[in-house]
Amino acid sequence: MAVDLSAEKFSGHSGLFTQDEAELWLNHLIRGVNLHLYEYAEAHAECRGMGTTFAGALCTNEFITITSVGDSRIYIWNKGHLVKQITEDHTFVNELLKSGQITMEQAVDHPKRHILMRSLGTEPTIALDTSTFEWTNGSHILICSDGLTNKLSDEKLSEIMEDAKSLREKTDMMIKEANHSGGEDNISVVIISNDGDGDKE
Repeated sequence: MAVDLSAEKFSGHSGLFTQDEAELWLNHLIRGVNLHLYEYAEAHAECRGMGTTFAGALCTNEFITITSVGDSRIYIWNKGHLVKQITEDHTFVNELLKSGQITMEQAVDHPKRHILMRSLGTEPTIALDTSTFEWTNGSHILICSDGLTNKLSDEKLSEIMEDAKSLREKTDMMIKEANHSGGEDNISVVIISNDGDGDKE
């Protein structure tokens, strides 16, 4: 529902975005989707309490505006560099990490690492972390669910990104590697390129 609503709203937009317009538009979109999901759940007893993580990017030729809710992530990557996470996980464990109560090593296998502090659709209002980044030629962003990042390290993701394969082949490699490592959770992966090496069909 979140994806379908987002696609519907975006297809109805015409014209270019400035950075300020992109952030306002994306925030308005996510708040609208959040309220729709919440009201749907309230009206359908079998859906009470349902929610979802969300990560989205609005890309222009010069910049990308991103937002996320929960523990789905967005990374940025340039050839020769490690992938860099540019969203923040809204999880209980990340709060412990930020406050210095646990170390990065402890966070990896923490028994409560899947507890979300924020998700889309569970409350009528939602706090958002929306930001804009420079989008240079050769840059790529990777949008993915925690089913991928719980299984593949930043180093492994970077290794696959460096491979001389198409973007579709790289996403397939990531999913295969995550499944090979256990694959207990759903795995969603999108790679967006700013240098024209995506699929043309």
